[in-house]
Formats: sequence, C-alpha cells, structure tokens
Amino acid sequence: MEYYRQPLDVTQLNAWKALADHRQEMQTFTMRNAFAADPERFKQFSLDTCGLFLDYSKNLISRQTRSLLTSLAREAGLEGAIRALLDGEPVNSSEGRPALHTALRRPVGDKVLVNGIDVMPEVHGVLSKLTELVNRIHRGLWQGFTGRAITDVVNIGIGGSFLGPQQVAEALLPYSQPNVRCHYLANIDGSEFYELIAKLQAETTLFIVSSKSFGTLETLKNAQAARAWCLGQGCPEQDLHKHFIAVSSNVKYAVEFGIHEDNIFPMWDWVGGRYSLWSAIGLPVALAIGMSNFKDLLAGAYSMDQHFLNAPFESNMPVLLGLLGVWYGNFWNAQSHAVLTYDHYLRDFTKHLQQMDMESNGKRVRQDGSPVSLATGPVIWGGVGTNGQHAYHQLLHQGTLLIPCDFIVPVVSHHPIEDHHQWLYANCLSQSQALMLGKTQEEAEAELRAKGLSEEQVATLAPHKVIPGNRPSNTLVFERVTPSSLGALVALYEHKVFVQSVIWGINAFDQWGVELGKELGKDVYQHLIGAAEGKATDGSTQGLVEYFRRHHRG
Repeated sequence: MEYYRQPLDVTQLNAWKALADHRQEMQTFTMRNAFAADPERFKQFSLDTCGLFLDYSKNLISRQTRSLLTSLAREAGLEGAIRALLDGEPVNSSEGRPALHTALRRPVGDKVLVNGIDVMPEVHGVLSKLTELVNRIHRGLWQGFTGRAITDVVNIGIGGSFLGPQQVAEALLPYSQPNVRCHYLANIDGSEFYELIAKLQAETTLFIVSSKSFGTLETLKNAQAARAWCLGQGCPEQDLHKHFIAVSSNVKYAVEFGIHEDNIFPMWDWVGGRYSLWSAIGLPVALAIGMSNFKDLLAGAYSMDQHFLNAPFESNMPVLLGLLGVWYGNFWNAQSHAVLTYDHYLRDFTKHLQQMDMESNGKRVRQDGSPVSLATGPVIWGGVGTNGQHAYHQLLHQGTLLIPCDFIVPVVSHHPIEDHHQWLYANCLSQSQALMLGKTQEEAEAELRAKGLSEEQVATLAPHKVIPGNRPSNTLVFERVTPSSLGALVALYEHKVFVQSVIWGINAFDQWGVELGKELGKDVYQHLIGAAEGKATDGSTQGLVEYFRRHHRG
C-alpha cells in the first residue's frame, strides 16, 4: 500500500463543509442545557480502554458533531494512514522514512518490514542487550575504575533523548530500584553540569551519551565535560569505557571518544527523537525502574497501538481526542491547549507533550509541499495539580480566549495522607465542572445578596463574579500511575498527534524548523570568539555580540 497522500485542501472535503455548517448551528449550544436534556450524556461520551477512562462529555459537541468528525476522518483517509504508520510505510515523506516507534513495543513473533527487511529481530536483540546491561548494573557487577560498583547513572541527551525518558522515570519514581540513582544532563549551561557533578563520585558514575550522530552540540559538549571530569578525578584513559555508554548510530565517533564498541546501542533512522523513549534511549528509564517494569511500559503502549488500529473511530480514544482538537482549532479558533495533571509524579508530563505535539505538528506546508490553508498545531501548555488553580486557571475561567483542557488524574495515590488525595481528585473534577457550568449574572447577584450586600454593591460587583462557562475539557482517569497505564497514556497522545497531522495533511515526523537556529548558531559563535570576518548579518545580532564581548569575562 502506498502511503495515503492528503488532498490538496482538506477544507474542500464534503465532511469539512458539513462541519462548518454545523458549527454555525452550535453557536447557541450550552453544555448546561445538554446535560439537563440528556441523562445519558456522560455514558454516551465516555470510553474505557487500556486502563484509561476518558470522559469527553464536557465538550461543545453533540452526537451529530461526533458523527461529522468521524466522517471527516474517514474522508481524509485516516484508516489507511493508521495502517501505513503501523506497517512501516514511509509516512515521513520529506525524509523518505517510516515512523516505526510502534515497532519498539511489539511482541516477539511480530513481523515489520522496512525496505524488505524484518526489523523485529534487531529490536528484540537490543531489548535483550538492554536487559543484560541493566541486570549487571543492578547486581553491582558493572564496576568503575577503582572496582567499586556503579551507583549513579547520568543520561546526557537533549530533546527526545531527555524529555521522554526523564518524565517517564519521574512519573514512575515509586517503582525505582534501590541500587542506582538516575540523573539527566541536557542543557549546555555550565551551571547545570556544575550542580550535577557536585553530587557524584567519578569512580561510581556511569554516563549514557544519547545522540544519533554523536555530534549534537549540547550533548557532545556535555559528554566532553564529563570525560574531562572523569579524567580529572583520577580515571585512567584506558578505563574510560567503564564509565561511558552510547546510544548512537555513529559507532566510529563513539569509539574515538573512548566508548567500547560493545557498549554502543543502535538508533534507527525510522524512530524520531521525540518518539524514542521506547528504544535504547529509554535505558535510563530501565535502569531506574527495572526491566520488568520497562517491559510493562512497552506493553501498555502496545495495547494502545492495538486499540488505535482496531477500534471504530466512534470509540477510538486517540482518534476522538485528535478530532476534538481539530474541532476547536479549526472551527472554534482555539490556539492553545492546556494539559493539567493532578499527580505529583506527572508534574513534567506536559513538557514531553510540548515537544511531541509542537515539534510534530508545528508545520505550515502539507505533505506535498503546498502551504496549508488552516491552523495546524496549537500551543501546548499546562502544569500540575492545584498549583495552577491559584495562577493560570483564572485565564481559563474568565479570560477572553477559548482554551480546551485535558485533566489527567489517578484514582489512587502512591502515597496517601489522610484525605489529601480525595481533595486533590475533588479539585480536578470541580475545575472541569466550573469550566463547564460557569456562573451566570443572576447567580452572581443572588450570591452577593445572600451575603447581605446592598443592591448598589451587587450591581457593582456582580459583573466581576460572572464566569462564562461552556468551556470544554476532557478528563482522563486511571486507577494509579503504573508502568502499563503510563505507557498507554503516552502512546495515546502520540497517536492523537498523528491523527491531527493526517487531517491537516502535514508530516508529523520531520522537524526542519529546529535546524535553522542550530546552523546560525555556528556563525554567531564564531563572532563571539572573534574568529569570524566582518559583522553579523543583522544589526541586532551584531549589537548583542558586541555587548557580550565587552562584558564577558570567561
């Protein structure tokens, strides 16, 4: 099957035009009235699969909306696109590659062909190698240059080599193994490196250098700093291989750096960085939580892959979330989407989603290179728990922007204290309820009168107390944060992003916009150190370069 190519303009599809007409009909729709009129609304607009429960009843939708949205998905060729993604077809058209992160969590015995070659034996071969390495380190059999066992592991990587593994390891902290502490080094800021090594001993520290090219600037600079630190702490150069592992496709550079070839794990060009935590990039996760839990993480994601492939669109969780995003972004002019996690261990989940969504769908041309004629990826933002309720929730409730929200909350806390979790869960539900219900002018006035205010005071204060309501949200609930439920949750959002890319006709798997700043940075650096001839290409950059050179004392 040849990968489905999007029609030149999705807005010309019949289903799109029907949705545009329907949007006008929904102008006066209110969720308050919808719940009052339909006792079955919650049941009709909720879904339970893969250990996740989705309530999407608090959305600006009717049964007709859902029908029209799923018709759009079918007319846009989503069924074929899903099969193409999972079968390993070159869905990354600008680079001529598959996007086979789903292969990394498929079971033994499955077969996935890339250029006629089954990649699954190699995938499971790497998984076996990871298992062996993790077991050696956990049992104290991997020893540093003084013969002491490794106690600390530092993952050096940036982008998908950092955000995905870091948030997963953080989310699964209750599953941490006792013998190894995992740390992350991403930024090229010397302060981050300084603060990290102050906690470590070179003789018991292992560094994982995660870079496909073994040349990513931030990763390479941090790896060089780590190498110099190890040597400065007494590690003989011939023993450096005891303290460095690489996840890279550039074996030559890694070996020249001082990493033993047996300690280099492959990266495949058919796995994008932001989708790579399921691969050897996830080694720090496996070290943190153990291989059994890491395999449960993969299994949870695989269960979502199968649901995505097989469930009808009307009850397909990633498809529905993706279509709701299209509904709000393209028909209600929503330009951002908030993800609000009510669990301490999920506090950085949104950071991973920011890269996954905005790097994937922040595109302005279609698969065929023609300009898009509609809004594509939204700004993804959010935060944790009740903290946001005392900050940006004000904007969600009374601001002038329509901002759809996803609330994510487990039923059970890993560390219950009295009734804390009941209050946390109640706050999550009450915030989505408040967004939906709001507070009318009449309710605000009645509330103020009940407090004994005069009619003049009521008239003055009531407008400030009115909350429009009718603001949409989804609520994702699961029993507790486990490797399996987290795997399903991450895969859910991966597939949601893909659904939207298919509707918009864009390529979710390249990121050319990331490259320009890197390229220009090389020239700016040469000007900073006085090695470039002439001036920078624009007056602003030149002025800032001159300011740096006047004041820098490094």
